[in-house]
Amino acid sequence: MEFTGVAKDGSTIRFVDGKRYWWLAGLAMPAAVLASYGLYLSVIPDTLLLLTPLFLVFVLVPVLDAIVGEDPNNPPEEVVPAMARDGFYDRVAYIGMPVHYVLFFATAWLIATQEPPLWVSVALAYGIGMMNGNMINLGHELGHRRDRRNRLYAKLALGLSGYGHFTMEHNLGHHARVATPEDCASARMGESVYAFALRELPGAFMGGWRQEAVRLKRQGVPLFHWRNEILQVYALTALITAGLVAWLGWAVLPFIVVHHFISWFGLTLVNYIEHYGLLRQKRADGKYEPCAPCHSWNSNHVVSNLLLVQLQRHSDHHANPNRPYQALRNLDGIPQLPSGYPACILMASIPPLWFKVMDPKVMAWADGDIGRVNR
Repeated sequence: MEFTGVAKDGSTIRFVDGKRYWWLAGLAMPAAVLASYGLYLSVIPDTLLLLTPLFLVFVLVPVLDAIVGEDPNNPPEEVVPAMARDGFYDRVAYIGMPVHYVLFFATAWLIATQEPPLWVSVALAYGIGMMNGNMINLGHELGHRRDRRNRLYAKLALGLSGYGHFTMEHNLGHHARVATPEDCASARMGESVYAFALRELPGAFMGGWRQEAVRLKRQGVPLFHWRNEILQVYALTALITAGLVAWLGWAVLPFIVVHHFISWFGLTLVNYIEHYGLLRQKRADGKYEPCAPCHSWNSNHVVSNLLLVQLQRHSDHHANPNRPYQALRNLDGIPQLPSGYPACILMASIPPLWFKVMDPKVMAWADGDIGRVNR
C-alpha cells in the first residue's frame, strides 16, 4: 500500500511500506509450535518435538537475525500520520492475541492430558512462557493508545499472564523515571539480570498499584473498586485459571504458575536489556534532563523486530511514546545492541558474558566517564 504526505516545499512524498504484510510474521511462531503439537500427537511421538518453542526463540530467531541482518531505514516523516491512521497495523496486534491464547490453552491441555516427562513439561512451560511474553508486548503497544478500545485490548493481552499492573507502572512510572537510579526497570551497569529481577519485579508491582491508587483517588473512588484496571486484568486471569482447572483438573496449575512467572521474567529480561547502564544527567535545578533517544538501547535486526512489532526500536519509543510501532525510527547517534532481543536474552542470562560484551559499549556511550553511567 502506498502512503502519501506533503513535504515542506509542497511536493508529494510517496512511500510503500515493504514490511506491511511481513508484520504478520509474528503469527508464524505460535503456528509452528501448534504444528509441532500436531506432529507429536499424530505422526512423531518424540518428546523432543516439544522443545520446539525453545528452539524457535533461542536458536532459529538469533540465527535468522544474524543472516538477514539489520534494516536502518525509516519511513519519511511526512507519511507517518497516514501510516498511523491505517488500521491494518492495529489489526496485526489484534490478530496475534487470540493466537497466543490458543497456544496457551493447547499447551495446558497437552501437558495435563499427555503427561510428558517432567523435564519436558518444564522446558515446554518455559518456552511457551517466553513466547507468550509477547502478549505483554502487545499489551504494551496497545496500552500506549489513548482510546478506550485499544486500552481494553491491552487488558485482554495482559490478562493471559496476569500482568495487570504493567500499563500503569510502565506509562506513568517507567516513562517518567527511565534511565535514572529511581527507575526499577532501568538496569545498572554491573548488575546481573538476576539481581535486577529482585528490584524490578516487586518494584513494578508496587509502582503499578501506587499509580492506580492515585488515578482512582482523583475519580473519588476507593482502591478496591470495579474501576480498578489492575483488578480487572487479575479478574480475567483468575477466570481463565478457574476455567482451565475445571476443564483439566488441578494438575494443570503448576504449568499455569510456571508459564505466568516466565512471562513476567521474560519482560524483566527485556527491561534489563533496554536501558542497561544508561543514565540521564541531573540539571542544575536537581531535575533530570528530558528523556532522549540516547537513553535506550536500539536494535534494527529485521527478524526479531518483525516478531516483536518493532519493540527493539526502543530509543524512538521512549522519545516519542505515542508513535505507533510501524513508524518507529532508527536515529543517528543512538546506542545499538549487538543483536536482537533473543540473542541478547541469552547473553544476559550468563552475566559474565553480558558484562564482557556490554560494559565496554556503556563506557563508550559515556565517553569513558563513569560518572555518566547508571551504576
